Amino acid sequence: MSGEYGGAWGNSVGTILVLFILLVIILSAWV
Repeated sequence: MSGEYGGAWGNSVGTILVLFILLVIILSAWV
């Protein structure tokens, strides 16, 4: 997920995806 497609736009989307996945993992760990 280095954002090679779409340049900076793909990079920011990849970052948002990683943060969202981490948030889901933390929430599921809490529950």
